[in-house]
Amino acid sequence: MKNLFDISGRVAVVTGGSRGIGAMIARGYVENGVKTYICSRTEDQAAQTAQELSRFGQCIALPADLSTMDGIKSFVAEIKSRERKIDILVNNAGAVWGAPIDDFPESGWDKVMDLNVKSVFFLTQKFLLLLRGAATAQRTARVINIASVDGQWVPQFETYSYSASKAAVIHMTRVLARRLARDHIAVNAIAPGPFPSDMTQSLLDKQKDQLLGQIPLGRIGAAEDMAGAAIYLASPAASYVTGITLTVDGGWASTV
Repeated sequence: MKNLFDISGRVAVVTGGSRGIGAMIARGYVENGVKTYICSRTEDQAAQTAQELSRFGQCIALPADLSTMDGIKSFVAEIKSRERKIDILVNNAGAVWGAPIDDFPESGWDKVMDLNVKSVFFLTQKFLLLLRGAATAQRTARVINIASVDGQWVPQFETYSYSASKAAVIHMTRVLARRLARDHIAVNAIAPGPFPSDMTQSLLDKQKDQLLGQIPLGRIGAAEDMAGAAIYLASPAASYVTGITLTVDGGWASTV
């Protein structure tokens, strides 16, 4: 019982791990003894984050453009050249696009769906060899997809492709969980509410007080809240958990 949340000695890949929610998860893993790879399209940004996190443990930065199949294959190949297995894959890299419905462009649809949905599936597919290498009946490998409360409810903003993409991630998590269970790979999702990040900065700048009034716990999410959820889903404590979406939002979505 005392080791239920011990994830030390494992290897993790956190996409989009250089900032925001990805960096929160990466730090939680690194500080708890997980060798953690992070990636970003901006190599300097990923390197800076890895340097900061390396004060607490092992963090390696790699450049990657996961919006294309070539970028996905290149990233996975680089990890394969370094590791024989990975225990944890966190599909966090994502994008958002907002525009009025009359002006919403095809490019805003394609960019978001390619990165938020297509890349989640194909990264998982291409990493299966390494995930299967780590997976046993006694210790399942883990895939954690980062969804959003916007995939669970109707958001007030005109982010059509984003909310559709996150709803797709939630359902795809269930589909993958059913198939990959036979390979001893558990697949779950986290649906964050408001956390400080580049993606939510505009919302927090303009409507923070109004937003706080809608959150039963009365605050924005902290790094520890996100890290805690990701550690739980990667730990022995969640060995019998697959196909679920863990909402981490201070009660926000439940009040709408």
